[in-house]
Amino acid sequence: MGLLRHISLLLLGLWLGAAIFFSGVVAPAAFSVLRAYQVPNYAEIAAGIVNRSLSVINTGGFLIGVLLLLVALAMRSHFGRTTFALQLLTVGVMTVMTGVGQWVIAARIRAIRSTLAVPMDQLATSDPQRMAFQGLHRYSVSALAIAIIAGLIAYFLLARNSRMS
Repeated sequence: MGLLRHISLLLLGLWLGAAIFFSGVVAPAAFSVLRAYQVPNYAEIAAGIVNRSLSVINTGGFLIGVLLLLVALAMRSHFGRTTFALQLLTVGVMTVMTGVGQWVIAARIRAIRSTLAVPMDQLATSDPQRMAFQGLHRYSVSALAIAIIAGLIAYFLLARNSRMS
């Protein structure tokens, strides 16, 4: 069972590192670098890079979350009752948030983008589609932030439990 815990920690740590790096470096850099080079339609190009990367982050987080839930259930007897419940809660939140981010929020954003005749940044700020996009973007950022926080808590719970056994 120790090997399963180490693999769980590794996978969760890799996902957390990727998600934090994406949020703090990749997404902002895509927009700022393309803007700095005055690339035409820079926001659309950057959004394509960010959307593709976020898809990998969300799908990976969901799959790793499902795997971690299965491992936690298999190792139930190795956890205290409270630790087990917290582990399920935090990994469950991470899994749900990445799933919602990928298959609900991102799908709605893609649906809005597919109906546009012009790039998003050419729409008036009062345009209903742009306003809907901005709302969904805020939800997407929030969903990923919640997933990262839940993943960090799960990581520390799992690491603490690994030291204790």
